[in-house]
Amino acid sequence: MSGTALTPPPLIHTERLNLRRPKVEDAQALFEGYTSRPEIVRYLTWRPHGSVEDTRQFLSWVGAAWDRGDEFSYVICPSQESAPIGMIGIHPAGTRVNFGYVIGPEHWGKGYTAEALSVLVEWSLAQEGIWRAGAYCDIENPASARVMEKAGMAFEGILRRWSVHPNVGPEPRDCLSYSKVR
Repeated sequence: MSGTALTPPPLIHTERLNLRRPKVEDAQALFEGYTSRPEIVRYLTWRPHGSVEDTRQFLSWVGAAWDRGDEFSYVICPSQESAPIGMIGIHPAGTRVNFGYVIGPEHWGKGYTAEALSVLVEWSLAQEGIWRAGAYCDIENPASARVMEKAGMAFEGILRRWSVHPNVGPEPRDCLSYSKVR
């Protein structure tokens, strides 16, 4: 599948948030906020980080992936703060993009993740050659499904045995699929 070269802006402002490229210096805040917490990363595709160094290595990898154009991750920061409270990533795949996101539990229920996802979905669909913006979540994660709905994505169906969430078990799990298309 031929890919569309995306060039996301390094900083995006929304009504209440700043989305920016992550820095290795963000490691401590992210480690304390969620990367080390099993209950927060339960439905993600990676295990909790055992140390701040694990988070630093992850952030180095994220920076290199951005530079290669493989994926584009942003830290989510409330407008008046510089410390990140979560992350959201754009994963290009030919004529579509996929998203993944996580935010610390102290910030759940405030609409921050939906606000971040919404602006990135709209930006992505405005790019030439991108026709579909999608995301999925574990079938037992209704809060994530609500984020996608609030961001204007439509429920498409259940992806059977779609994704391994190692914090739940070793087998692929059913996931809810959402998208917005143009």
